[in-house]
Amino acid sequence: MPTSAALIESFREQVRWCDKLGSPFTARLLEAMLQDWLDAGPMRALLPAWTFGPPATDLVPLRLAGGLHALALSGRHPELTALYPPAAAQFDAEAIVPLLRRLLVDEAEMLRGFLASAPQTNETQRSAVLIGGYAAIAKATGLPLALCEIGASAGLNLLWDRFHYRLGAQCWGDAASPVQIVSDWRGTPPALPAAIAVAERRGNDLMPVDLRDPQAVLRLRAYVWPDQAARAARLQGAITLAQQGLPPVDAGDAAEWVARRLAEPAAGVATVLVHSVVWQYLPSATQSNIESTLAQAGARATRAAPLAWLRMEFYDSGAPAELRLTLWPGGEERVLARAHPHGEWAEWLD
Repeated sequence: MPTSAALIESFREQVRWCDKLGSPFTARLLEAMLQDWLDAGPMRALLPAWTFGPPATDLVPLRLAGGLHALALSGRHPELTALYPPAAAQFDAEAIVPLLRRLLVDEAEMLRGFLASAPQTNETQRSAVLIGGYAAIAKATGLPLALCEIGASAGLNLLWDRFHYRLGAQCWGDAASPVQIVSDWRGTPPALPAAIAVAERRGNDLMPVDLRDPQAVLRLRAYVWPDQAARAARLQGAITLAQQGLPPVDAGDAAEWVARRLAEPAAGVATVLVHSVVWQYLPSATQSNIESTLAQAGARATRAAPLAWLRMEFYDSGAPAELRLTLWPGGEERVLARAHPHGEWAEWLD
């Protein structure tokens, strides 16, 4: 597919996803920006082509939407802030499109900065799905967990045990936590223990987000769709928790990091390699190297030093995400649940 056709289709596909996932404001915003591109307006000058990976995989529309939201959040353009949620209830095309066309020119340098790097969403509600896997690992091993997360970004989901959850009929965690997560658990959900011990938490990302940097915090907030107030509140609560005690997130290649972390079995803990909606963005060589490392480390695992691979990812196009768990020794893979990509619901299968 020619670059321009792929770019156009990436915007149309993201519009469909935004409508499907409950952000009509972002959907209408992206429609307007695509139309400006098709009309050879300022969008065409800002984004004449895309010369990196596939535009859909690189999430070009979300890079742009994040940049525009950052402008609204920054307060540099009060007239834009007034037209964005929560100040505005819906997308007012007549008012906002002419303003956006001007800002595409006036703020081109800032927007190109957003276009240069992939979005980092840190969707904390995915922990409502992952916690079922953590509980399964703790039950099977009887050991505290040593968490190793790839694609960790700011490391917010490494703090999952400090959130409060309402999961169907179950509640879990600190009721006073600034992160309040609600998810509809269906099927036969796992019974969560009163506590799940975490011995260590560490992450990896190509470009970790430093929450001590106000601009990095702004960027993180900008990737939450503006008409989804509950997601924004969860993110802000998780940032508050993280700033009280930042989990370490190492910069670098995921496969090399995993190889270092799993080089030797760790006795007395269950080592957990975890990731959520990350795998599809890794190069195939990186995926293969991680799988090879896991196979080798799994062969060395013992009951005193077990290894788990917990992941919430997409395995079939158009289907929900799946939560899968592989546990060594043994190496049995289990599909624990199907889930909404943001964690709004989980259908438990195991």
